[in-house]
Amino acid sequence: MKKTTKNFSKNFGPSNRQLRVAELIRRSISDILIRNDLYEDALTNVPITVSEVRCSSDLKLATVFVLPLGGKNAQTVVKSLAKQKSTIRKILGENLNLKFVPDIRFIEDESFDQMDQTTKLLQNPTVQRDVLNK
Repeated sequence: MKKTTKNFSKNFGPSNRQLRVAELIRRSISDILIRNDLYEDALTNVPITVSEVRCSSDLKLATVFVLPLGGKNAQTVVKSLAKQKSTIRKILGENLNLKFVPDIRFIEDESFDQMDQTTKLLQNPTVQRDVLNK
């Protein structure tokens, strides 16, 4: 007999608590990066955008989407942030009032590239003609 598990978060999207915790983590990591609390050569004087944080349903894992300004050296920045993960978690634990500080994973945000491709597609004269002719 097959055992079934009910995981409602997959069907309905993130809960309000997941969204609130993700936003708290996003703001806190942004503040950490602005204050230059991390002593890493690849992160000094590099403006980094923290575009989104997604938390798992049990709030034990947070995926942080980051992108340096201009998109240059994104892989280096992600690797440097991953090296500083323990320091970031320690600062988050001091600043946030959470029972558990989630494990953090940094990923390069590619949504800005997708937005550029969509903008180029919408500026195509054929697409504009089709949109106007509904």
